[in-house]
Amino acid sequence: MKCFFTLTFVSISILSCNDLTSNKSQSGAEQKIDSLLSLMTLEEKIGQTALRGTSSREKGLPEKLKEQVRNGEVGAMLNVMNVEHVKELQRIAMEESPRRVPLIFARDVIHGFKTIFPIPLGQAASWNPDLIEDGARIAAKEATTRGIRWTFAPMVDIARDPRWGRIAESPGEDPYLAEVVSLASVRGYQGDDLANSESMVACVKHFAGYGAAIGGRDYNTAIIHEELLYNTYLPPFKAAVEAGVGTFMTSFNELNGVPATGNQFLLQNVLRDQWGFDGFVVSDWNSVIEMIPHGYAADEREAALKAGKAGMDMEMTSDAYADHLKDLITEGLLDESTLDEMIKNILRIKFNMGLFENADFESENIDYHPDHLEAAKQSAMESMVLLKNSKNFLPINFSKTKVAVIGPLADAPHEQLGTWTFDGEQKHTITPLMTLKKQYGSQVNFVSGLTHSRDKSKKGFSKAIEAAKNSDVILFIGGEEAILSGEAHSRANIDLPGSQEELIKELSKLNKPIVLVIMAGRPITLGNILSDVDAVIMAWHPGTMGGPALVDLLSGKISPSGRLPVTWPKSVGQIPIFYNHKNTGRPASKESFVGIDDIPIGAWQSSLGNNSHYLDDGFTPLFPFGFGLTYSDFEYSELRLNKKTFEIGDAVEVKFNLTNTGSKNATEVVQYYFQDVSASITRPIRELVGFDKIALKSGEEKEITFLLPIEELSFYNKNGEPVLEAGEFNLWVAPNAQEGIKTSFNVR
Repeated sequence: MKCFFTLTFVSISILSCNDLTSNKSQSGAEQKIDSLLSLMTLEEKIGQTALRGTSSREKGLPEKLKEQVRNGEVGAMLNVMNVEHVKELQRIAMEESPRRVPLIFARDVIHGFKTIFPIPLGQAASWNPDLIEDGARIAAKEATTRGIRWTFAPMVDIARDPRWGRIAESPGEDPYLAEVVSLASVRGYQGDDLANSESMVACVKHFAGYGAAIGGRDYNTAIIHEELLYNTYLPPFKAAVEAGVGTFMTSFNELNGVPATGNQFLLQNVLRDQWGFDGFVVSDWNSVIEMIPHGYAADEREAALKAGKAGMDMEMTSDAYADHLKDLITEGLLDESTLDEMIKNILRIKFNMGLFENADFESENIDYHPDHLEAAKQSAMESMVLLKNSKNFLPINFSKTKVAVIGPLADAPHEQLGTWTFDGEQKHTITPLMTLKKQYGSQVNFVSGLTHSRDKSKKGFSKAIEAAKNSDVILFIGGEEAILSGEAHSRANIDLPGSQEELIKELSKLNKPIVLVIMAGRPITLGNILSDVDAVIMAWHPGTMGGPALVDLLSGKISPSGRLPVTWPKSVGQIPIFYNHKNTGRPASKESFVGIDDIPIGAWQSSLGNNSHYLDDGFTPLFPFGFGLTYSDFEYSELRLNKKTFEIGDAVEVKFNLTNTGSKNATEVVQYYFQDVSASITRPIRELVGFDKIALKSGEEKEITFLLPIEELSFYNKNGEPVLEAGEFNLWVAPNAQEGIKTSFNVR
């Protein structure tokens, strides 16, 4: 019989949060909130729940909007990008509105404001939380010069389906890595003090389960049982709360039959009661009234009632609260005390931001500051993942090599920025072609071959082939345009779009080395062309400084250090595919696998291989989670633990030797995985529990120590309780989720 322990330390943490919340009524800020709330009319309270604004393309400042602010009918503003308009609306709110309550100005500042960093999935591929924090800090510094003090980031939805367009904004498939990204992003945006005029309130989104949309189709249904929800999808959100995030955003999807915007289990039971969150919750765009087509509300009135009862504080753009909360309260269907709690949550953040004392901001132009550009370049360099490098073809000595630069994204400054870059400017983007021409001039011959990534025409093929004939190396830079990933941009086929594969096939007939660089918002299936190219680099959409970053990597000024934050499938048929899956009763193995071409003609009907696999694509991905090559080689050896049996309160001390056995200096991302071999509910075959980025010179060996607190091995059981169960555990020190050196230990 296996013993287990309920983790009381988790309960203590939750109680501490609740104690803090209950004590807030004694603080000066809470007294101010209560005092202000007592003076507000019902209409003024409802006004604070309204997030108003205009389209990103709106240029003017409507008189109706100013009048709404003057009447106290607006709590926050979205997409007001004219600095004078921001100042005027804030002046009206603080001088002419009934209670002089300041506004919060919001904008989607997702991976940079003016200086654009790699897309969030790319930043996760850096496995460098310091870089992620720096990127968010720089974005906040640039945006706050426009009065923007609230961003709808970070998105921390676990994403296991690369067909989903918004995987580009996610931290990937792993809850631990997503927690690290979540913490770093919140710290970066919010800084040490929300009252600092350079700090932005972060908004962690989308709560919850958005990344589990069926079929990878955006806005689709999510069905996630409670054990999976707590163990996989919720941890990065909880991490954001622990980092002090100010706001949450609900997701568009329904979760287990209830839309998130009206989901009391999520917004009240989990977020408030269990985690002690004391900021405010905002809906996504129109998601309150979208509960009507979901089939959860008959009309806007019922949508307002269900969202209010669930604990959704501020409504983005739609008018269900503005039109119906007053009647719902006066008719006794919604308690005014419920509304009061919503308003307290909103006012609390406004007080924490220091807006009541000083809502002014410095409008000094620091866009594209040299320090910002250097940080963006570093982020892009560390995010790029070397997936293939046959015969160590890379790096390239460009000064002695004639290079044909071909492909639709070699010189595409807008596309290079990626999704959700409303304020990035392509005139400031430095593309790979620009960088190559500047550094190597006549050694570089550019022919795009295709005008854009979806181009199906072959009329540019002949010129591209001719350029390739006269060169030593073909550098093909392709992928997806920015518009092909992001919200509402899911794809059923995730091959290279347009005629890119056909052009690569034609180029491969020349028997010249081909280096494929992919700029995209998701993993791209490469089965049709992988054997035709000598090297592959995943550059994601790398942002403003993607060109210099890529050229430094190609030329060997740096060795690649990016690692995949998602599993890369062989084909769409393998999706969803992720490393931390369950073992099944018949796990696949190399020894028992039977492929489609191994079956004799006329074979007797049987359960071939008798395990869980595809006949055609097997059971392994093209590239596993955590995978990435460098220009060197590393050897892991002498794995040892401080002991073999542990108890609660102990820490596993893991020691091993890491050696750079190659000829170049390089950085290895060492990953630590564990497996709970037998538990009260089945556990994944591996779970990431830590990582280190370790730079070693050629030939250098280093002893590495990693401390793993036993409590990190816990999980939520089928009763929703956090437990640590006694038994056997496996542990790997590894370069990715499929390899590594292994040992075991016991917990009693």
